[in-house]
Amino acid sequence: MGHNHGNQSGKNLRTAFLLNIGFTIFEIFGGLYVNSVAIISDAVHDLGDSISLGISWYLDKKSKQEGNKQFSFGFKRFSLLGALINSLVLIGGSVYVIYEAIQRLIEPELSDANGMIVFGIIGVAVNGYAAWKMSSGKTLNEKVVSWHLLEDVLGWAAVLIVAIVLKFYESPYLDPALSLFITAYILFNVVKRLKETLTIFLQGVPDDISIDKIEEELIQIKNVDSIHHTHIWSQEGEHHVFSTHLKLKHISDLAQLLTVKTEIKNKLKPYHFEHCTVETELDKETCGLD
Repeated sequence: MGHNHGNQSGKNLRTAFLLNIGFTIFEIFGGLYVNSVAIISDAVHDLGDSISLGISWYLDKKSKQEGNKQFSFGFKRFSLLGALINSLVLIGGSVYVIYEAIQRLIEPELSDANGMIVFGIIGVAVNGYAAWKMSSGKTLNEKVVSWHLLEDVLGWAAVLIVAIVLKFYESPYLDPALSLFITAYILFNVVKRLKETLTIFLQGVPDDISIDKIEEELIQIKNVDSIHHTHIWSQEGEHHVFSTHLKLKHISDLAQLLTVKTEIKNKLKPYHFEHCTVETELDKETCGLD
């Protein structure tokens, strides 16, 4: 099942990249044609999105490779690297959009409303389809990319709304004001994703798993005396790794030991850890890590 999802994530990123780069080229020529600074500015932002999407697509493909002697866990964390790059690019792009919006407030300009309506409809349709394709993504890389695309959808929706309003009421301040609101909303969510990405990079415990709960379940197993040196971390936000040391008691033969190990595996099975390492120590053994 994980393998199928991996193929799907690559297809989604490829679709998003091709749509974005194609629309960016169309957008640059269109912005020049209708003499719209807002559309040209968005084209520059979309160009940055396209570059980060291309990097994400490459890193996602890289993350599917099997492990080797240098990367024994495999390359899944390369997908996480894509999420980090995307977050930083999106933050940089948002800062640029805020700067441009403030400049438009200081020096207001009117654009061709008819041209903006046409581009607004196309922009919402193209980016909306790409965002929908990425909305079911499980990895942080896909989630951050989906925020890239959602920002574009909301941005083009704003262009469309402003263009319609400009047909009836000429106000040069509406476009930059709405851009500031949308960018602030997107920036808030991207910072949250960036915090989550950095937590995984620093091998923090995933939010959906409790070490205390797992330890409580394992300590209830017959013949388990104590538990220590428990660690849980995530490779890229989806596949987690678990390790612990269990001190056993009253183990008199190999059959008892095998029974305890089977119970341990059954307790951990519902958590679907990608890698699971459990070291068992008998009564008279001493662990230097305890």
